[in-house]
Amino acid sequence: MNDSLELDIGGPVLIVGGYGTVGTALTRLAPKEWTLLLTGRNPDRGSHLASANVTVRKWDLNQPEPFAAKVRAVISTVNDPDDRVLRAAISAGIPYVDVTRWTSRVTRAVTQATLLQPTAPVLLSSGWMGGVTNIVAAALAQETGGADQIDVAIRYDINDQAGADSVDFMDRLGLDFEVRKRGQAAVVSPLTDARWVDIAGHRTKVARLDTPEQFTLPLTIGAGSVATRIGFSSNASTTALLAARAVGLFRWGSGERWAPMRRSLLYSPGAGGTAHIRVDVEGPSGTRTAVISDPQGQAHLTALGGLLGLKTVLADAARPGVSFPESAPDPASLLAEMESRGVTILRS
Repeated sequence: MNDSLELDIGGPVLIVGGYGTVGTALTRLAPKEWTLLLTGRNPDRGSHLASANVTVRKWDLNQPEPFAAKVRAVISTVNDPDDRVLRAAISAGIPYVDVTRWTSRVTRAVTQATLLQPTAPVLLSSGWMGGVTNIVAAALAQETGGADQIDVAIRYDINDQAGADSVDFMDRLGLDFEVRKRGQAAVVSPLTDARWVDIAGHRTKVARLDTPEQFTLPLTIGAGSVATRIGFSSNASTTALLAARAVGLFRWGSGERWAPMRRSLLYSPGAGGTAHIRVDVEGPSGTRTAVISDPQGQAHLTALGGLLGLKTVLADAARPGVSFPESAPDPASLLAEMESRGVTILRS
């Protein structure tokens, strides 16, 4: 395959996966003055989004057919397992954002991008909800004079709209992962260290999960310890997931043969729900808490993180190199834009 992107500062923004769940939400959030190019496996599925400013084309990342286009920026909202989108964007010097990588793929992307020596911004914004969690944590850390400890608690609404990629973390629940504890490397098992947390008035049981912000926040803002935990709007789902871990499902059932069963534990997308995340940061000046709530759901919140990322790389197009969402010089202004889009951020 020989994908060929070309920088055109007057061209469209390319949204890879543009008519998937998150891509559709991002398309609807994009400023009206932008022109957009949406790609995916089946263009017919995106025909309802086509307009004078929106074009729909095919780019199946799992098939060898090459893709070519002239664009001003690229955002990937689907898995890019072979780094096709990443490599094509960097090779052409096009600003790039990614919101759909798990930690191991983020580390690979950092390596790939470094080797390719990007001449445009490369924003790896794959922390939970398109990097929204990272931005909020960074803003709180500024208020506490640093981040000795960051705790993220996610309340995953199983009734929310969700794409298939949204439960990819199910395939990683049998793999231990490395985090930082008090500045030292430590290995953690998924779904351990469970605790009850109040998230937006909901008493929620949460347990450890491998997410990219646990890798990036110690590197970018010097966080001593970072722990992300997840729980579900249905206590029965949380109980079932923890029970599945206790009997070793995610270790003996880790192959493709068991993938449908693993995903069926959570993938039952509904008509819609509310995304809730609690972020606690402890630093030299005390502890600060923020509770993020998006009544439009997790796809909207992830897409909003992607939109903030696109605006960042377009504004900093002359500043090449790899960065993460928490590296933004003014995270408070990004919080203000989230709130202007209907997201509630309650701080205490």
